[in-house]
Amino acid sequence: MKAYIYAAGIIIQFFTVLPLHRTLPMEKAELRAVLHLFPVLGLVKGFIYAGAFWSLLEWTPFSPLAAAFFVWLLPIMLTGGLHLDGLMDWADAHFSFRDKERRLAILSDPRAGAFGVLALVLLLAAKFLFIFETVTAGSYYAFFIFLIPFFAHIMTGLFLQYVPPAKEEGLAFFFQKGHSKSLPFIYTVFVIIAGSIYAVYPLFWVMLGVSCLYFFVIKHGMQKEFGGATGDLYGAAQEGAELLLWMILWLSVSFAMV
Repeated sequence: MKAYIYAAGIIIQFFTVLPLHRTLPMEKAELRAVLHLFPVLGLVKGFIYAGAFWSLLEWTPFSPLAAAFFVWLLPIMLTGGLHLDGLMDWADAHFSFRDKERRLAILSDPRAGAFGVLALVLLLAAKFLFIFETVTAGSYYAFFIFLIPFFAHIMTGLFLQYVPPAKEEGLAFFFQKGHSKSLPFIYTVFVIIAGSIYAVYPLFWVMLGVSCLYFFVIKHGMQKEFGGATGDLYGAAQEGAELLLWMILWLSVSFAMV
């Protein structure tokens, strides 16, 4: 149990901007617990996002445009834009069309290229569109926002578990020391519990199926293009997953699927 308490602190330190100025043990037991808690991190984020979504629509006089802006801004504020840097680095490396070694070198380059900036603008613009049109559909859809970071963080945990590191250094390599045989079982339990709540909603099963497909496609892409994964690639995959799930929610609103 102590390992999970420490793991919660590690998650706060590494994945949020919340100040937690404390030195925590980060041995294999704690890192394993961090991976086990990824679905919980997703649920906490989902609660924050969904709560903000519902509260802004029900308890404030803000227009739908203003409410959408605050919901759009919230993940950036909570994480400090942690994963957006990885997205930009991935775009620069991917669209360089170089060999694996050169792509890995581009990932490590602190400078932002044209493709990185373009990818960032497109992702943020698309996410704002999806959020805005979901906001205009009403506060009811807050119920499904829980699922977006939940599935996204489960996929990130699975990437850490099943995609080998592209290089033996960096945060990605460090967190992969938490590899756990029980991880698939734990994640399955979380999905079953979520399914018991959302079972009557087709949107849940669509999100689950698309998440599974996304995992296999991105896993293959990481290994083919980079020979494995890095922290930047995990960040890009996290942002891509959340964008994809927001798009699914937007489509369900647009076509009255819920």
